[in-house]
Amino acid sequence: MAEKLRTRRRSWISKSDERLNGAASYLRKWYPGEVAAPGFIAIGSGPAGVSAAETFRSKHPGIPVRILTVDPALPYAKPPLSKGFLCGREQKRDLHSEEWFVHNNVDLIRGIAVDRIDTAGQEVITVGGQHYPYWHLVVASGATPVRLDIPGADQALTLRSFSDAVALKMAARYADSAVVIGGGLIGCEAAACLAARGVETALVAAEVVPLQRRFGLEAGERIVKILSDHGVGFVGETTVAEIGASAVVFDDGTDVNADLVVAATGVRPDVRLAEAAGLHTRDGRIVVDEHMHASARNVYAAGDVALAHNVTAGRRIRSEHWRDAAQEGLVAGLTAAGFSAVWDQVPGFSCTIGDSVLKYRGWGSYETCRLVDHHNGFTVWYEAGGDVVGVLTLNADEDHHRADELLRAS
Repeated sequence: MAEKLRTRRRSWISKSDERLNGAASYLRKWYPGEVAAPGFIAIGSGPAGVSAAETFRSKHPGIPVRILTVDPALPYAKPPLSKGFLCGREQKRDLHSEEWFVHNNVDLIRGIAVDRIDTAGQEVITVGGQHYPYWHLVVASGATPVRLDIPGADQALTLRSFSDAVALKMAARYADSAVVIGGGLIGCEAAACLAARGVETALVAAEVVPLQRRFGLEAGERIVKILSDHGVGFVGETTVAEIGASAVVFDDGTDVNADLVVAATGVRPDVRLAEAAGLHTRDGRIVVDEHMHASARNVYAAGDVALAHNVTAGRRIRSEHWRDAAQEGLVAGLTAAGFSAVWDQVPGFSCTIGDSVLKYRGWGSYETCRLVDHHNGFTVWYEAGGDVVGVLTLNADEDHHRADELLRAS
């Protein structure tokens, strides 16, 4: 019986694909140049949008697939920007070559801003007035940097896009001193890269130690030592009150020289299009189920903007990292293509400070943590209700691999 149902489902998908292909061909024939043929659209060229488009294309070779992005560059991976590019280590960044998009008939439309989404009419309208009808839409609009609200804030550089990284790398060539504001992942990585380039660098954060809220005090103390070993000075429990022409002023009135200032003060999911379209949002993210379905018909969300239900966790999880975004995009693409898929992966990411690579897996929130030192690294176990809910490792790959089994069992 089950095999009959699977056969019937495959047959339905095949016939559905034929019908959609036929409709698309009809529109292209009778309305050339006047209206874009409807199909699959991803808003955003990050890991979520590209993964969703690539996955959908692999299942439906004849249906129009488009990626609309404001970024003028080819889709690229962002982690290498602060882990390698800024340090002068070239790493593969492009997700696909320009030829790949042509060969796979994926229409990559760059440097275009979306004005609004019409969920009733199932179309995306750009700032220039172009209308793109869709049968399936994935909102993967990513996140935007949180701007500093202090005098001189416009002098600080950010590190969110490839163009940001190029500007920062060029500025570092002419700088003797730098201050990085923000003790998160990007702040730590950027500070280590600047120090490696010979720039006297200080990392400033409001917390006692970097990444304290995420990883805890003991782990943060180890990170301060790693930063120091790579030439980065850390100033904790401090906020920047003003950015001058050649110095930053702290809240206590003291100042420090800074030819270059980097604002690594976090990001905010860009849900403006979703909110204007009436999609259900919560805590600044688009609410989706385990299949990445949003609250409107044939609309999905993935990546930074999504608050998705994780089957393994049994609840909705905030995802803010590259691998998770790509996985959510895969699920959205499969679901849109008519296949059964759910988000069940345990979230994880890494942080590279010089030659030290911190690896994390887990659900984010925890009640207690326990740090175990090793001869050349450490492991931090995070627990809640007596269960392991996360692990942070440095040179402890066995613990990192074991964590997945423990996290799935918790």
